[in-house]
Parts: sequence; structure tokens; C-alpha cells
Amino acid sequence: MDCLVIGAGIAGASVAASLAGRASVAVLEAEAHAGYHATGRSAALYSALYGNATIRALTRASLEYFRTPPQGMVKQALLRERSTLFLIGTGQEALVPCFTADADVRERTTRLSAEAVSARVPLLQPDRVAGALLDATSADIDVDLLHQGFLRAARAAGAQLRLGESLRGLEPVGGGWRAQTSAGVIEAGMVINAAGAWADEVAAMAGVAPVPLQPLRRTAVLIELPEGVDASEWPAVVAIDESQYFKPDAGLLLISAADETPSPPCDAQPEELDVAIAVDRFETLTGRPVRRVRHRWAGLRVFSPDRTPVVGFEPGVPGFFWCAGQGGYGIQTSPALGRAAAALALGDALPQELLAMGIGAKSLSPARFRPA
Repeated sequence: MDCLVIGAGIAGASVAASLAGRASVAVLEAEAHAGYHATGRSAALYSALYGNATIRALTRASLEYFRTPPQGMVKQALLRERSTLFLIGTGQEALVPCFTADADVRERTTRLSAEAVSARVPLLQPDRVAGALLDATSADIDVDLLHQGFLRAARAAGAQLRLGESLRGLEPVGGGWRAQTSAGVIEAGMVINAAGAWADEVAAMAGVAPVPLQPLRRTAVLIELPEGVDASEWPAVVAIDESQYFKPDAGLLLISAADETPSPPCDAQPEELDVAIAVDRFETLTGRPVRRVRHRWAGLRVFSPDRTPVVGFEPGVPGFFWCAGQGGYGIQTSPALGRAAAALALGDALPQELLAMGIGAKSLSPARFRPA
């Protein structure tokens, strides 16, 4: 086996899809269903204005894939147009210059008046809105379709998908690695650590120092809309200070207080306090009581110290490759990041479209967190 990918979430699935056919690949997943954790709990929004400069570049580099996926990968569109309003609350004008400091953000946004915002989202209280920055290029992502498409492409090219098989140990052997799993032993020339919140734990099994990565819990809630309100064509709304967001979701409204609570790796569950805060912030912004909470969940968004993904070989440890720390941006960056990871793992140059946007191997490499 050339490559053992640990984790079948969006990171592992996207890199496996890019590797398979060029190398023999097995994808190891502890859960019975791929994408059970962070991948299946995403807010599912594509926005090239979200995240730091590297994240935004990876997102832009993924757009063509979303628009025109490889033939046979999916049978319907991956994106559905939905603009995003970055809401400027009353008294928050001073935050706008920081938000638009980078040229790519300025070029992709249009300033809207408070009246224009209210026309698009009439549920907002006018006295709490000073205006907004409109991103007309954002969209909803069909996350399950994307994720299953990556897995389908990987299997079609010969990759093995080993679900419900957990990693028990990892050790170097010869010129590669031996993985002890709940089902036996796998030997591979390379290990690709795409284990999400558990990536530092996988590294520890291999005797590799942590990045360190920090899982942060975020809670989301689906609520019923007020009687007679149709929000299906509303934009997504994100507070410019990232204190909350909401977006239409299948006849309901997904709301979140954008919480970031440090957590150990786990099957994250929503805390009642976080649900209450999300509801309270929404009610304060709209002046409307939430009639009913239909569903609540939490997921772990995993960040490196500089909030940029960690993709590349561990210095001094042959065959141990990181593909972790995608934060809350793993879905929208997955086409570009999967291709980048596969190229670096195989010793190839990064794809030209990433290089053209200023993304280099050094900006992703784990070496940036290691002593010089």
C-alpha cells in the first residue's frame, strides 16, 4: 500500500480522491459512517471572504471545481446561489476598515444602506442595523453530495474505504509505516494524517510532536420562522464582528452565536447555554421571539496556531504527512486543498492555480511550527 489516509471526513476524502489512480490508497475511518463529525455538521456556506488570506485563496481556487465537478462525480449542482450580508450593527462602523483591509475583500463586497438591508431581510430590527457589506458571490454547498462524490471518485480509482476500523497504533517499519487497527495490520509507505480533531493524537501514536491543534466547539440551532415568513430567498447574514450568523435552511432558519469553546477531541454535543445564547442574540437582533427550536447540534472546528491548514510532511519523519487544521473552512476549501495535499504527498509541484494566488508549500507546511 502506498498511502494510508487516516480519516474519511472531507479532508481525507478529498485527498484520497486526488491520490487514487496515481498511488494505491486505503482510507481508515473509525466511525461506521464517513463524515460523522465535523463534515456532517457544517453550516454549508461557500464564501471567499471568510477566513484569513490563505483560506480565502484556497476557497477561490476551489470555485471552478464546485461549478464544474469532474464528469461522473455528482449528478446535480454542488452550489446554490445565496448571497451573504456581513451585517454592520449600530455602533460597529469602526469595524469596517479592518474587515475590508485586504484588496480581495474590498473587490468582492458592495456597501448596502440600512434600508437596503431591511428590504432583503425584513425580520431585522431597523434600529440595530447600520448597513452591511454584500458578498454576491457566495453560495450554499451541498456538503453530502460533495463528500460522497469525493469518496465515490476515490473508490472508482481503486481506493479502499475501511469504515468502522479504528487506529490502535502506528510505528515506522522499514521505509514506511505499520498501522495496528481494530481489524488487523496495514502497512503503507506513507501515512496521511487527516484525522480532524484527533490529528494530534494520531501524531502522538507515531512519535510525532503535536502542532498543536485546538478543537473549538461551535453550536448551531434550527428554528421555526414566524408565521407567514418565507426566508427561502434571504441571504445568509453574518455579523461583521462574527458574534452570530443565520441562514435559511430547508424552510427553517439555521442560527448560531459563532461560539468557539475549547474542547478535547470528542463527539461534540450542544450545551444548553450555547443554545440559549444563540437564541437570545437572534431575538435581540430581530425583536422576535423564537417560536420553537427544531434541532440543535455542535461540531468541532480544528485550528492550527495561525488558523491556516497544516499540509505537508513532518520534518525529519519520513512518510508522515499532515492534512489537518482546516478550521471551519474545510468544506469550501476541500477541492483545492485535496489537490494541494496530493501533489505535495507525491512530491509534485503545487497546482498552478494555487501558485498563481500566492499559495506556497511553506505557507501550509508543519515546518512553520517547528524549531528552525
